[in-house]
Amino acid sequence: MSITESMTRVEALKHLGDVFRGVGIETAQRDARLLLLHASGIEHMDLLRSPRETLGADVALRLQDYVSQRVTRIPVARILGEWEFWSLPFTLVVESLVPRPDSETVVAAALIALKERRHANEGLRILDLGTGSGCLLISLLHEMKGACGVGVDIVPEAIAIAQHNAERNGVADRASFEAAHWGKGVTGPFDLIVSNPPYIADSIIDTLEPEVRVHDPRLALSGGADGLDAYRAIADTLPELLAPGGIVAIEIGSDQAESVPAIYRARGYEIEGPFADFGARPRAIVLRRP
Repeated sequence: MSITESMTRVEALKHLGDVFRGVGIETAQRDARLLLLHASGIEHMDLLRSPRETLGADVALRLQDYVSQRVTRIPVARILGEWEFWSLPFTLVVESLVPRPDSETVVAAALIALKERRHANEGLRILDLGTGSGCLLISLLHEMKGACGVGVDIVPEAIAIAQHNAERNGVADRASFEAAHWGKGVTGPFDLIVSNPPYIADSIIDTLEPEVRVHDPRLALSGGADGLDAYRAIADTLPELLAPGGIVAIEIGSDQAESVPAIYRARGYEIEGPFADFGARPRAIVLRRP
């Protein structure tokens, strides 16, 4: 059954959920709601207040297009061209990773580690390695009004969209973005360094869900043969970048709670964590400079 203009919002919501479940999408009802809201240009409360309002021709046509894309496993974030992270909106490009709720653990871990400076952060400098959409840096700058930061990436399109997102979220006057490979050539020191590096072993990537393996940039996924290449590269740059007393908050894979800390512990860093994500899986660690 196709989506028609005479369908009510609640009928469309049920129909989309059924269609998505039928093709094996685990987040079927969530995706149905997000796409319906976006196609209709309404908020969740509008749906609750007027569930039996009919879609109309324009909304039905737009929603049908969204459904046609989603059943081919194009992620909702790619269909909408934006995603929310730390309650902030982020515009996406195909060259940037979709921000995931799990990565909010990095922001939370950094704020916890900086608790004594969080409300007295004037002059605090932040570096985001592999910034992508800019979500880590921008979220931290949103929380710490006196801080400034630099986001680096090797992908020009990511640098451009991160700058756009800084402007969109009102922190562009305190954020800059530049091309660099894991901080090489960047002028330090920084009080806080954050990163969500690629950490999936190359042999695993092709076994992932199509939303990830097809639609996320492979460069942002590939961690080399053992998934640890980026962590070693970051470790090489930290001595020149991290200020005395500075900290590093870095995302890890859920199976890397031992392997990643071992890289930094061998270089003398003190390790805090791992900090768990919303699924209670290890997701971030904090390093303190020796």
